[in-house]
Amino acid sequence: MDIKNKIYNDIDTIIIGSGAGGLSAAICLSKAGQRVLVLEQHDVPGGWCHSFYLNGHRFSPGVHYIGLLGEGESTRTLYEGLGIANDLVFFRMNPKGYEHCFIGEERIDLPGNFNDLNTSLGQRFPMEKKRIYNYLKLVRNVSRQIQLIPKINGFWDNITIPFRTKHMGKYALFSLKRVINWHIKDPLLQKVLNIQWGDHGLAPSRASFPLHCAVMDHYFSGGYYPMGGGAAIVKAMTRALQKNGGTIRTSTAVKSILLEGDKRKKAIGVELESGEKIFASRIISNADPGTTYLNLVKEQNLSTKLRKKLKKTKYSCSSLMLFLSVDIDVRKLGMDSGNIWMMDNRDMDSIYEEMTAVDITSGDVFPGLFISCTTLKDPTSFDGKHHSLEVITYINPDSFSKFNEEDKQRSKEYLEFKEILTHKMINTLERALPGISDHIVHKELGTPITNKYYLKSTNGSVYGTEKSFGQIGPFAFRAKSEIENLYMCGASIQSHGVAGASYSGVQTAAVILNCRQDDLIKPDDSQNIRIFEAEDHTDYPTDIRQKINLRKARLLSNEKKSMKIQN
Repeated sequence: MDIKNKIYNDIDTIIIGSGAGGLSAAICLSKAGQRVLVLEQHDVPGGWCHSFYLNGHRFSPGVHYIGLLGEGESTRTLYEGLGIANDLVFFRMNPKGYEHCFIGEERIDLPGNFNDLNTSLGQRFPMEKKRIYNYLKLVRNVSRQIQLIPKINGFWDNITIPFRTKHMGKYALFSLKRVINWHIKDPLLQKVLNIQWGDHGLAPSRASFPLHCAVMDHYFSGGYYPMGGGAAIVKAMTRALQKNGGTIRTSTAVKSILLEGDKRKKAIGVELESGEKIFASRIISNADPGTTYLNLVKEQNLSTKLRKKLKKTKYSCSSLMLFLSVDIDVRKLGMDSGNIWMMDNRDMDSIYEEMTAVDITSGDVFPGLFISCTTLKDPTSFDGKHHSLEVITYINPDSFSKFNEEDKQRSKEYLEFKEILTHKMINTLERALPGISDHIVHKELGTPITNKYYLKSTNGSVYGTEKSFGQIGPFAFRAKSEIENLYMCGASIQSHGVAGASYSGVQTAAVILNCRQDDLIKPDDSQNIRIFEAEDHTDYPTDIRQKINLRKARLLSNEKKSMKIQN
């Protein structure tokens, strides 16, 4: 039945969800003159890119590093094209080791430069020197060829693209494990070159080799961290949107997407949880496909083909994310601004199987951790005494299926389960940072329940749909849905990660505006990202130094107040 007495709110596009994809789409459409409204169910915008504070210490659950920020590189081009580069400052993580591989007792660094990486690994594995160069070159070629596909324009490009993407075509249907076994013989080196499987959450035997190439190539020029954490990117994007006349409403949950027309196949607006109805010419959902189609559109309004696809769709693993504040200089324990990937020295597929087993309480430690110190990545966040750590392991969301935590008030059983897992996480962390448990001043554990509550991700997944062969590239969900005027963006559409999700929003806006992606993010000489070294403070300008000093002054003031209260 058609909705009667519709009141149109003078809106061209409603975007459900304010993640990186939704905000990118909103900026592009508002720049093109559209009236855009972004609706966010959380009390802050940003989705996985948002930041939050615990006891005055900032954490960013979904932003741990970003790549390709050099001159002319794709992420920098994106931020310049969106008009947010001038509002962003990044710190380059340790160039000698933006990633540290702790594999059993072995310690191997990944330098943030293609040539340095090749040289470093060649020195560590001299028998593999030639194979290392050939493999890294293959990885770079495949990744760069993937990036050519969205740039196809016209007859000649379509004719020549098979020749310009020959490496990608040759390896497109092979797993990471199979390809690396062909090229690299040393088992430890294979583990080192596979270790970034954590950035897409699939074991090497199931991970797409081209997708892994895109991940590795993203960091071939090093890793960067935003000053202000993930929230800094969100603030820059929201400012750009508002400057263009767009609007964001937080604490505004969408109950359903309103449909009308023949067999209700046309999206005309949304109904909020409050009962308010807002109408627009089109809708973009930044939620994942399960949330979008099954919760907001409703199954009865979908075609048989789409229902079958949704039924077969698998979602990525979930995570345990431990947020720690510690009162020790973690540099004395061996940390720097580089990430630590810590895994047992055994087959990585078996590690993944153990990680994603339903029973996650057995044993004293987890087989793998990702460890990030944000106060070393962003010196302006360090108060001179407390460091902030984000420690992650991947898990099967079914580990939490016995809990029904619909309300924010958590059950005693759930809290006790969290305490067991927190203890196990800290035990594992001790392997990398001995003695750290004696210096914890605050700890909080995020679970799949946390992800579902704050981010509305299906099963608490961390990367949207699982990035397996049958769900990426031509098999992924499309920006344009089968329902007229309903579009999608986000990690399940084009790619995951901060940059990938952001580009998905640009892609969706291009589909709506009937133009190319590059038309929406043209080079802009007036935009410039400032980048400084996280490890070297000597060249920091006055405004950066002021932020560092202000943070330390606040700590001193709070300590003086505490002493007065105690006295």
